[in-house]
Amino acid sequence: MFDPAGIRALTFDVFGTVVDWRGSVIREGAEWARDYGVEVDWAAFADAWRMLYQPMMSKVRGGELPWTRLDDLHRMALDRILPDFGLDGLNPDAVQRINTVWHRLDPWPDAVAGLTRLKQRYVVAPLSNGHVALIVNMAKRAGLPWDVVLGAEPARAYKPDPTVYLTAADMLGLATNEILMVAAHNSDLAAARALGLHTCFVRRATEWGPGQTIDLEAEPGVDLAVETIEELADRLSC
Repeated sequence: MFDPAGIRALTFDVFGTVVDWRGSVIREGAEWARDYGVEVDWAAFADAWRMLYQPMMSKVRGGELPWTRLDDLHRMALDRILPDFGLDGLNPDAVQRINTVWHRLDPWPDAVAGLTRLKQRYVVAPLSNGHVALIVNMAKRAGLPWDVVLGAEPARAYKPDPTVYLTAADMLGLATNEILMVAAHNSDLAAARALGLHTCFVRRATEWGPGQTIDLEAEPGVDLAVETIEELADRLSC
């Protein structure tokens, strides 16, 4: 049974839960296109790039690739889709600028205020597949008030590998049932819940744009379901 009094730390999925990856790629892509004088459907570009996110991490999970940071996985995926959008002739600096957009993602409007409130009572930390440099750069730009960076790189594994969640608990010196995992993705929450973490679903109904069909509501078993991180702060009396 979920007892908020027993929670000491909140860990957060980042891409889609705390930051708007799709809107940010579209925004920065439009800015980039103006600088380079090209025409691109940036919504389709963002979706195509993100669709390779899990397949690239699966290569690491399955042993096809050794441990590889997300920047490098993103670059492999980017190199695959550039020709599809007529961008295969770009110079290396331009490609690098596109690839590092993930360091500059915009937070959802409720994220910074909600995290700041929660931080007054709990340890707040990203539990992301992003590597440390990416998460730190994003946090500095967006004002995300993390206490510590946890996730894939410290564990040298990608979610939903249990190692990621268990390494976070170990590094915090906590039992898994003292942690509330917060995510907009039911699969992430299911993996955390199987290891004893408590779970909170945050609904991000436009993460994949206006036609989103997945993760529109919490699946059975979650401890809390909220519309925003500020609502979560309300529910936890922060």
